[in-house]
Amino acid sequence: MKKVSLFLFAAILLVGSFASSAQDSTAVSGKWTVGADFYSNYVWRGSKLGTGPAFQPSVKYSTGGLTIGVWGSFDASGYAEVDPYFSYSFAGFSLGVTDYYYPGTGGSFTADSSNAYEINAGFTKGGLSLSANYILNKSPLAGSYGEDKYFQAGYAFSNFNVSVGAGDGWHTSDGKFNVCHVAIGTGKEIKLSDRFSIPVTGQVIFNPERNQLFLVVGFSL
Repeated sequence: MKKVSLFLFAAILLVGSFASSAQDSTAVSGKWTVGADFYSNYVWRGSKLGTGPAFQPSVKYSTGGLTIGVWGSFDASGYAEVDPYFSYSFAGFSLGVTDYYYPGTGGSFTADSSNAYEINAGFTKGGLSLSANYILNKSPLAGSYGEDKYFQAGYAFSNFNVSVGAGDGWHTSDGKFNVCHVAIGTGKEIKLSDRFSIPVTGQVIFNPERNQLFLVVGFSL
């Protein structure tokens, strides 16, 4: 079975699960959300992607526990990433699929060689967050090995948050499983008026596998 077929099959299962649960709800309303984030640089799971400041727009539709959206990251050096995704959340758990697609590689969006399909699972309770991720396919243009794994645990305290992540495949320099993300971050809101403020976040990220240290600061609109 081709990986595109697996992606569509997973989508059908999740949408079907949502539809079944929605039948027991007296009212289900949907909401569209548009976002725009700006960061000093783009660091993902301990690896820096692109060069320089990154613009990261998003569009999503949420109804009940189901969210369907597209997230992207672009910078002045030509780095481009466009990731369609969907997820379903229930009782602190979440399940979903993300399609990592990189237009700058020149590959077709409908070709498996240009896309890396990832199954996502997560759990949150209070300040604790856990996630597990698994890449389904090897993609020469996207850079995934196939069967790439990544696990992350985090905790949000009142004034700061910490997280630790480990993975293999495209997450590490040699493809072997190792800790690749250790981060501490915080945030604040800059008040511009009585009715408008801008959320600002900052993170210090250390990748012990590559022995690299990053500082990322950004704001959201």
